[in-house]
This record gives sequence, structure tokens and C-alpha cells, in this order.
Amino acid sequence: MTKPRSAFICQNCGYAASKWLGRCPDCGEWNSIVEELVHPLGAKKPGGTLGGSSAATPFHEVSSQEYTRFSSGLPEFDRVLGGGIVPGSLVLLGGDPGIGKSTLLLQAAEFMQRHGRRLLYVSGEESERQIKMRGDRLGIQPSHLFLLTETCLERILETVDQLQPEVIVLDSVQTVFSEKLGSAPGSISQVREVATQFLLLSKQRSIPAFLVGHITKDGALAGPKSLEHIVDTVLYFEGERYHSHRIVRTVKNRFGAANELGVFEMTSEGLIPVDNPSKLFLSERPAGASGSVVIGCVEGSRPILVELQALVSGANYASPRRMAAGVDPNRVSLLLAMLDKRLGMQLGGSDVYVNVAGGLTVDEPAADLGIVASIVSSYRNRAVAQDRVIFGEVGLAGEVRATSQTPLRIREAASMGFRQCILPHNSLPRQEQQPEIELIPVRTVQESMEVLFD
Repeated sequence: MTKPRSAFICQNCGYAASKWLGRCPDCGEWNSIVEELVHPLGAKKPGGTLGGSSAATPFHEVSSQEYTRFSSGLPEFDRVLGGGIVPGSLVLLGGDPGIGKSTLLLQAAEFMQRHGRRLLYVSGEESERQIKMRGDRLGIQPSHLFLLTETCLERILETVDQLQPEVIVLDSVQTVFSEKLGSAPGSISQVREVATQFLLLSKQRSIPAFLVGHITKDGALAGPKSLEHIVDTVLYFEGERYHSHRIVRTVKNRFGAANELGVFEMTSEGLIPVDNPSKLFLSERPAGASGSVVIGCVEGSRPILVELQALVSGANYASPRRMAAGVDPNRVSLLLAMLDKRLGMQLGGSDVYVNVAGGLTVDEPAADLGIVASIVSSYRNRAVAQDRVIFGEVGLAGEVRATSQTPLRIREAASMGFRQCILPHNSLPRQEQQPEIELIPVRTVQESMEVLFD
């Protein structure tokens, strides 16, 4: 009998070492290397095909297949999935504890079972009574939803063979373990094995499966990075504890566009989809306040108007503070250096704070012109007109660069009642479809500031 072999594997990146190390040489993480049992040399390792033949097939002989999506009952959830749930897809949903991941999936499961689909909800963290209590609180009584509290992968697969469900939910992937491996649940080998087996199950039987994943203190999905490569779709559930809205963001999607955004409102009746996020984020915008501007950003295929706030105040210490929430702090530092060089604004002795109201995170460079306008507005203590929206990328030479999907931003601004839109000159549409909004193209930051504060 071959003796089992052990290795020391980093739980953060998967680096394997022959002995224990305090720090991983690959990713630099401390105290992340754990001893795990691995398959001995020559042993048969688990494997399988993804629903097709094990032999190679010529490309022209492969039949094209149109994926027939079905709805989850939540329009915002269907949006981030690319238009609905694809049979045979494997979806990974991650988020902070208590943010509403189980509530979201339970609401979607209740809608799907009402349309005749058999669902299996596997929980490794909660008992059946806890899930039933949540369903009673949400006011749902699904009849085709089956609950299973199990953490052994082999027994879960046996239940799937007996029940033959049409949708599977696993909450969470870090709690399930395989008896074929000797490592503890949640280890890198166990998480990879569980995800791979569910991938084979989904592809072979065309069953959509949802895996709930834990989040580390850095905000990334716990477990190996390869876990995100195994699944078809990766969703992040975001939201502030003191805000009522929740955001589902698509990071990866093999069946649709990435960077899609879905907005929900957390209520006593569960998660309610928000049809107009711009109205939600601008509902509490102050009137006539300096440092407040509205920017037009695009998340995936959805245009959203958000309020960007800046505060410039005198520094109390020798080194001024630079803080940013919702935007990249490094980008703010670059724009401050540009303002000092191109507009002659001496901000070296001032504290600068930039914030996106509502807790939304804006990553696209089209927010640059809005950041500059809010900082100048706070520095000069002059408010920007309430009926103006602004967007554009700013270079270090002070030029305003073109942005993508300009018509979407303009139509959203017009639908929200804005009268003027300041945009890059190179992004000016050839045929304007919204005559009720005035377009003001600018080429440089100096020109845009003259328009805003003339």
C-alpha cells in the first residue's frame, strides 16, 4: 500500500513547499502555509468530462447551441447574470457576512420553484430550522424547495442523484469537504476539489449551481485564486452596513458582459430591486453646496448618475491629508498634482477629502473631470449649478480625453431632468438624440473650469 504523502501548501496562493515556512515565498503572506495530505504518486485522481466526448472533436463538427435562459424573478439579479440563468452554469457569489447572500438566493429560489423548478438548497453553516425561519420572515412558502444540511461532498452528490434537482445552491463552498482528501474543510485543496466536482456536475447534467463564498478581510474571495477561474460567473455582493441599498457587481461572466451592476434595497420584506439607481443616489443631494457635483458613469451596460463630494480645508499638521472613499486615492493624488501645475492651485497646505455619496465605488477614468470640478468648487467655495452633469477623463497635461458610451450617459442625464452636460470635445455625438439637454464640449481643464464657474 502506498503511503500517503503530505505537503505544505499556502492557503492564499497554492504554493507548495516540502517543509513549513512562516512566510510564503510566492505571495508573501504570513502564517498561511498548512500541511495537507496529497495524492500519492501513481494514485488515481478524480476527473471527468464537461458533458462532451473524451475524444477530440473537429471544430466544424461541433454543433452550435443557443443557451435558453430563465429568469430568477429578480430583474437586477438577471441583469448581472447577463440576462438570466443559463442551464449548466456555475456561479460564485461572494460577500461580507450578513450582507444578504442567503436572502438573495432564497428569494430567487422561491420564484423559480413557483414556476415548476425543483431546487436543492445545501447549507453547511445553518440548520434547516434557521433557513425556515428566514423564509417565514420573508413571507415565502416554497413547496418545491428541498433543504439539506450536509458538509460531505460525496453525500451531497448522492442526494443530487436521488432528488434530480434543476437548480442547486451551496452555502457555502468553504464548509464542504471531500472524504478523498485528508485536509480540513476550507483548505485550498478541498475548495478546489469541491468547485471542480460541482463544475462537472453542472456541465454534465445542465444544472445551474450557485456557490456562496466567504470574503477575506481584504475584500477578496477566500480560497485559491483558481476558484474564480473554475466557475463561469463571479459576483460580488457589496454594501455598507449603515446604508439600505446593496450592490451586486459582476467581475467575470462567460455568458454575458462583465462589470454589470445590480442595485437592491434591503427591507424587512427582503431585497427589493431598484429600477432607477440614479434617483436613489441623488435623492439626498444638498442644494447649493460647494464641492458637490454630479458625474455620469457607466457600470457594464447601465448608466448611473452619482454625487461626488470634495472638501478642501486647511491642514492642521505639516503633512496634509489626502483621503478618498469610492474613488482611487492614487488617481486623486495625480489630479491634485495636475491642478497645481496647470491651474496654479496651491493645495500643498490643504487637506483634501473626496467621497462618492451613497457608498458606490467608481473605477472608470470618466470620473476624473468630476473629481477636479468638486475639488475646485470646494477650494473656491463656489457651488456648481444643480442642473449640470459632468464626465470626462483628465490627462496630466490638463487635456480632457474622450470617454466611451457617451449617448448612454447623455440619455440618463436628460431623463433625470438635467439641462446641461459638460463632456469631452472628442466624445460629442454626431447626431444628438436628446435636444432638451444642452451639450457643452470642452478640450482642457481650464476651459471646463471657466464654463463651470463663469
